[in-house]
Amino acid sequence: MNLTGVQGWLLIAALTVMAATTKALGPAIVGGRALPRWASGVIAVTAPALLSALVVTSVLADGQQWAVGAQTVGVAVAALLLLCRVPLLLASLAAVLVTAGVRALSG
Repeated sequence: MNLTGVQGWLLIAALTVMAATTKALGPAIVGGRALPRWASGVIAVTAPALLSALVVTSVLADGQQWAVGAQTVGVAVAALLLLCRVPLLLASLAAVLVTAGVRALSG
């Protein structure tokens, strides 16, 4: 699906209005009452789930299809280094260098 420039901006504007409306409706509906336990649990896991989905699709998607490329290798290196308790800055630098190296070798 290809959008024109105007359609893209209209989509962004519509999503912005929808997000603002959703944020405004929450406090208006709930008021000053406490949320049920199950709702708090759902809210607590929503942000990490969305972030994970964004990372996975940006790392493993190439246009309209799934693909493993240089960025996938770089993210895997960073994840492995972070699991080994390497500082974030060093893990990021290693991921950038590995990604650049893979891209240089592949093409």
